[in-house]
Amino acid sequence: MSWEVGYDPAWKRDIGYGVPAVCDHPGCGATINRGLGHVCGGEPYGGEYGCGLYFCARHGGGGQCVRCAAGGKCFEPTADVADWVSHKLTDPSWKAWRIENPADVVALLAVRPGASND
Repeated sequence: MSWEVGYDPAWKRDIGYGVPAVCDHPGCGATINRGLGHVCGGEPYGGEYGCGLYFCARHGGGGQCVRCAAGGKCFEPTADVADWVSHKLTDPSWKAWRIENPADVVALLAVRPGASND
């Protein structure tokens, strides 16, 4: 099974090493992907010990974020990066998804004004 692109129903967002992202630590902004090497807990969806958010190495990616390590409340997830939103809205490989999920497309278009939906 590939972890290139999947979906996390708990956080309601795309995950996998094929999903470009930024670190979920507030204010960080480091470029990462949402693959297993960056997930808090080191396991899909965070496993037993993580929150399932995605962090750069500095903020606990692949291990535990500082909040999980301390037994605290999860951080808020960061928004999808513009490149990923544009990819979902325009790439032919996502056409069936766009047809099957019109409400999600409308939400993405609201995030990316001026983007087109083919």
